[in-house]
Amino acid sequence: MDSERFQSVVIAVIVVNAVVLGCQTSDALTARFGDVLDLLDRVALAVFAAELAARVYAHGPRFFRSSWNWFDFVVVGVSLLPLGDGISILRALRILRALRIVSLVPSMRRVVTALAKAIPGICALAGLLALLLYVGGVMATTLFGEHSARFADLGTTALTLLQITTGDSWSEVMREVMQDYPLAWVFFLGYLLVGTFTMLNLFIAVVCSAMDAERGEDRVPPQRAERDSMTTALLDEVRALREDVRSLRGSEHT
Repeated sequence: MDSERFQSVVIAVIVVNAVVLGCQTSDALTARFGDVLDLLDRVALAVFAAELAARVYAHGPRFFRSSWNWFDFVVVGVSLLPLGDGISILRALRILRALRIVSLVPSMRRVVTALAKAIPGICALAGLLALLLYVGGVMATTLFGEHSARFADLGTTALTLLQITTGDSWSEVMREVMQDYPLAWVFFLGYLLVGTFTMLNLFIAVVCSAMDAERGEDRVPPQRAERDSMTTALLDEVRALREDVRSLRGSEHT
């Protein structure tokens, strides 16, 4: 079940099933090849269910110790739920089967694991960004709220500042406000420097740091690997000596 050849077959089925689900969103393709697409979808689901059952049987209780196995179990389980005409959300969730390729490809799995480890740092930065939006929102509403609909209230201002943070049309917003407040560029450039060039780059830095740490854990230093191999060889020799001593003792007693 864990061999590379078998995993390659499962990955191929996942890719084909993802293409089939994409084709089912086209009315023209569904009208022409609807029966074939439904058959391929059912065959892929049967393969996934059989593969999951075989893995549970092969690994036993150890199967449920891995979070990736739980992910596969939930995705396939959702796909096996009965679908009705009114349960469109379950039909939409079928595409989650394509995400199973993440659990089967080691490089993708390492990236997702690194992102999961970066969640605490990302949450801290998200809190700082929310604080920046709040402080900037109060300031912008107070300064520009009287003459600009984009800053009429705190909620609208926060949405506008979030747009500026992503770099979307920030210059147009600034020039629009500068028609009534010529010195508004000071606020916008200051917020842009802090919110975009600093905060968003910190998000990238946290993710890159987590990925470097994950890659470092995967690497085994050559000296450590050599030391481990020497230790294993010494343990094998000690076991062989013990067996020789036991056989000598046995021959003396006989």
